[in-house]
Amino acid sequence: MTTSSAVKAVTAVKAVKAVTKAVLFHELGGPEVLKVEDVPLAGPGPGEVLFRVEAIGLNRAEALFRAGRYYYQPTLPGSRLGYEAAGVVERVGEGVTEFSPGDAVMSVPAFDFGVHGVYAERAVLPAESLVRRPEGADAVTSAAMWLTYSTAYGGMVETGGLAPGDHVVITAASSGVGTAAIQTALRIGAVPIAVTRGEAKRERLLELGAAHVISAGSEDLVKEVKRITGGRGAELAFDAVGGPGFAAVGDALVPGGTAVIYGTLDRRPVELSMNWPLAVHGYSNGAHSRDAAYRRRSAAFIGSGLASGALAPVIAETFDGLERITDAHRLMDSSTFTGKIVVTV
Repeated sequence: MTTSSAVKAVTAVKAVKAVTKAVLFHELGGPEVLKVEDVPLAGPGPGEVLFRVEAIGLNRAEALFRAGRYYYQPTLPGSRLGYEAAGVVERVGEGVTEFSPGDAVMSVPAFDFGVHGVYAERAVLPAESLVRRPEGADAVTSAAMWLTYSTAYGGMVETGGLAPGDHVVITAASSGVGTAAIQTALRIGAVPIAVTRGEAKRERLLELGAAHVISAGSEDLVKEVKRITGGRGAELAFDAVGGPGFAAVGDALVPGGTAVIYGTLDRRPVELSMNWPLAVHGYSNGAHSRDAAYRRRSAAFIGSGLASGALAPVIAETFDGLERITDAHRLMDSSTFTGKIVVTV
């Protein structure tokens, strides 16, 4: 090969590495607005890490963001998407000492996913938005783990003070976070009361460890919780729905109980219970995940739980390839699944 040819070959390789396939959307809407396109791939800057994505975990927040219903708006056209991915470090930027090329990592949702979205073959994130994957955890398991379990742990244990013997009401219990919350409650020694919209998922939730299942569509939440607890009420509620129904969630608690709201699937104004005294907390996983000490505690809780078998992500379905992202979002919009949807890359 001549010198000129060698230079051209090196230039071509650099050009290939400077582009990656990623999922973008240019308008608000349903799953059909998601497009797989070639986008520029800058090298990691100071404090940043470039990693190769192996698997992506889908979250309800991404469907809301795609539709313009999340708490912040995408910048269109050309918005990125995706909070949660597992992969392998390829390069690190100046000043990064906690990661090295070859490290198996997973992303922590503490960034604007319209800018840094991880629905891609490769992604660059701030080093503080990554943690090491638990020892022995494969990419699919890792992609389905951090956000769900850190939300359940952070919301119920650190924020809500869940203790052994407590009853905890878990709404949207068939979701990724809901199934993680059931397992987290069991690991703490608490009693999980799962709430779902219909009867279709009752048996599956019982199989996953829920001590009791309440069908919100046909059963009175407050009456059922009082019956289950011998008239006392639950000590904690962990709610993803909000809206007017949040008042009933508070009514189902003991006086002095705690309600933690971490999602607003019902976009109507939240109504508060008059079952006072009552503590109400709004939980943000992104805000918590920016704290290094919290990331360390969550990683220890998740890693040890995975190793012991107490925690095991429930995978609803795995789609192969970025081009299946639209199908994956259609399943997410259907709400017919239990657990977490994963896309491998």
